[in-house]
Amino acid sequence: MHIGIVSDTHDNYAAAEAIAAEFADRDIETVCHCGDFIAPPLLSAFEGHDFAVHGVLGNNDGERDGLEQTIDGMNDRSHLHGRFATLEFDGSTVHMLHGDQGIDEVNARARSGEYDYVCYGHFHVAEEREEDGTTVVNPGAHFPTVPAENRSVAVIDTDADEVEFVGIGE
Repeated sequence: MHIGIVSDTHDNYAAAEAIAAEFADRDIETVCHCGDFIAPPLLSAFEGHDFAVHGVLGNNDGERDGLEQTIDGMNDRSHLHGRFATLEFDGSTVHMLHGDQGIDEVNARARSGEYDYVCYGHFHVAEEREEDGTTVVNPGAHFPTVPAENRSVAVIDTDADEVEFVGIGE
């Protein structure tokens, strides 16, 4: 299974539309957003696709009720989970958080041994690393001041246990 990981879209509508198109082209079934959507209208980019969208809240997310109603209303497979989520896809356990709790918290969750992947955002820097057998992924960000090399998303291939970063141009 291929899972699209995105974070920190920060009301960047052009980036959200490019991300949704990229995920659709790759036949992504599930999109995991690690927070900082900002407001519900951004999510219109993901509507009309057959994605299941799972999200967690970031420290800059306003209109939380609107975000929940929008995501939960996309389809019966989509849900806004609150600040944290643990999901299972084809036997792989994915834990999501925004990361504003601090990198020590991200690392503690990775070291817990409970998850195959820990996905987070907040720091606006794309990275993949191993932490005690858990793959830690920050997909990058789409805030206007983020350098081009970090304007990316990640795709997790659960069958191959691989992560690919995809640049998102605007």
